[in-house]
Amino acid sequence: MFLLKDSKKVVSTQAGEMRVVKGYGGKIVESPLHIGFITMEPRSLFVPQYLDSSLILYIRRGEAKLGFIYDDKLSERKLKNGDVYRIPAGSTFYIVNTGETERLTIICSIDPSEGLGFGTFQSFFIGGGRDPVSVLAGFDPRTLSTAFNVSIGQLREFMTGQDAGPIVYADTTHAPSLWANFLKLKGEERLERLKMVAPNTGSDEPKIEQPKSSWWNIFDSLLGTENKKGEKKDDSRTGSSPDSYNLRDQKPSFKNDYGWSIAVDKHEYKPLKKSGIGLYLVNLAAGSMMAPHVNPMATEYGVVLSGVGTIQVVFPNGTSAMNAEVKEGDVFWIPRYFPFCQIASRSGSFEFFGFTTSAHENRPQFLVGASSILRSMRGPEFATAFGLTEDRFYDIIDAQREAVILPSPSAAAPGDRPDSKGKETKPDERSESEGEEKKADESKGEEKKVGIEKVPKYMRSLGTEMIMGFE
Repeated sequence: MFLLKDSKKVVSTQAGEMRVVKGYGGKIVESPLHIGFITMEPRSLFVPQYLDSSLILYIRRGEAKLGFIYDDKLSERKLKNGDVYRIPAGSTFYIVNTGETERLTIICSIDPSEGLGFGTFQSFFIGGGRDPVSVLAGFDPRTLSTAFNVSIGQLREFMTGQDAGPIVYADTTHAPSLWANFLKLKGEERLERLKMVAPNTGSDEPKIEQPKSSWWNIFDSLLGTENKKGEKKDDSRTGSSPDSYNLRDQKPSFKNDYGWSIAVDKHEYKPLKKSGIGLYLVNLAAGSMMAPHVNPMATEYGVVLSGVGTIQVVFPNGTSAMNAEVKEGDVFWIPRYFPFCQIASRSGSFEFFGFTTSAHENRPQFLVGASSILRSMRGPEFATAFGLTEDRFYDIIDAQREAVILPSPSAAAPGDRPDSKGKETKPDERSESEGEEKKADESKGEEKKVGIEKVPKYMRSLGTEMIMGFE
């Protein structure tokens, strides 16, 4: 249930593709997100468009140039591996893979909260022809020829020249001259093309005055004609749009010998405030785990970037919701309030990146470890709740000396593992103890199988029966 395996390919051309993993929508998710994967071949272009959903782009591999309108000006940002950037809903944009030989890979969140409800999200292509069809094609030809101030024949040439799809090659070897010429235009000329048909300037503020440039100038520039005035225009990026934010250039929010994590909220990157979305990046050393914890502020969506690991999620009634192995490319989600942990396999490190549905500081509540709530709230109340004496309770909760990211048993010092009586276990006694633990785990696994089969019935309605554990 918490692995999102239903991937839908929404764009597929010779120059690239985009597929989307649809997020879970229901009573237990306040703000569902969808996760998009964009792959673009070297020297390719994702043609100008706007969406009914806001995007947060994360550059997984390669380098890109992002162009979009911000405050009625064309802004262009060069993005590299690890960079994050936000594109508001309704803001016209294009993406270019500037690499000569390397594919561009982008992971993005798609927030449908402003969507039209047609599906996962809706693209409105500004540029297009036969494939994709430009939104301009919906107007009556006479109306459009009048708006452009061109003949019907010229209009037909303009509206039917592109048939390579939404992602096209932008070099002279592969691309139609239309898009190759578009990328060669000076910054202000590209701005003129985009502003005239953009419904939103990207600044999140409505604009009353409309640009007064002629449609003929846009048509002329797209066909690659020279600037009639002979003016030399600056091709540098313009506008006052926010800079990108590079996750991999930041110091970890937490780090120890067993891994590190980076959490980014609206305080670190202000554009996240408008989306209400946070970001995170975690790297676990082989065999280590992110301690069992709860997100009290947000639902979490994750994408495995490298390695193999295990995700464990727990239902409110104390039964196992999921205990699944995940690998590179897998997408998972964790509902708000549900306890969970991530464990790296012993074969190598485990890295994952993701989004949270809140731009506020998340403040996860750890259930185990040196910074756990059991330590923070230590006292006779918890000891009584577990049916233990205080001394025995303290022996158990104080046994783990690490916090947040915990080592595997093999990484712990010889005297760090207490036996069932709270005493240090000698090395020669460990194999017998581990064998007993394995048998116990196997028997518990058999019990959990029964519980998992019954759980979906509870999940259909999150009523008091599940929350309180009553039949």
